[in-house]
Amino acid sequence: MKRIAVLASGRGSNFQAIIDAISAGTLRAECVRLITDNPGAYAITRAKGAGVPVTALDYRSYATKGAYEADLLAAMKDCRADLFVLAGYMRIIGQAITDTFAGKMINIHPALLPAFAGLHAQRQAIEYGVKVAGCTVHLVDGGMDSGPIILQVCVPVLEDDDEDSLAERILAEEHQALPAAAALFCEGRLSVEGRRVRILPPRD
Repeated sequence: MKRIAVLASGRGSNFQAIIDAISAGTLRAECVRLITDNPGAYAITRAKGAGVPVTALDYRSYATKGAYEADLLAAMKDCRADLFVLAGYMRIIGQAITDTFAGKMINIHPALLPAFAGLHAQRQAIEYGVKVAGCTVHLVDGGMDSGPIILQVCVPVLEDDDEDSLAERILAEEHQALPAAAALFCEGRLSVEGRRVRILPPRD
């Protein structure tokens, strides 16, 4: 069974979706660790409720990003995870980590990448006036929300949408897409060819 570690910074609803998918048997994996940069994150409460060990590295206590990432890299190595899932982790991952775990990290982003990368993606979508938004699960590389795309789900932008209402509807789809992408990884059904990620048929 594959080992999954989750990185999260806040309330951890996508982390909860991973835990729930494991409990339901739709994601055949073991969640071995929650790593957070925020010791006040509600994700920690979720982890304790699910019996998942927690590593909390308070980003604010580090003098430099390099010092923080050295400890983060050590914590990630200690997990011995097959897959790292970024579920609302609000830090850009440094090159040393992306190189070490290339092809073993996925991230969820609340936009149809490559459109609206970075922060406040839902606000960007509303302000641009798009008619369709959504979410993307992608592999993590050295750029910002720039890795090869695994899954995307479309969400229509309604006439009376604001940033919050659109974000809420996108989040509901994130909770389905992220565990689904993790399951595809754990089942060995992802084949990366340059920027294209092919989804292979189920194995017998």
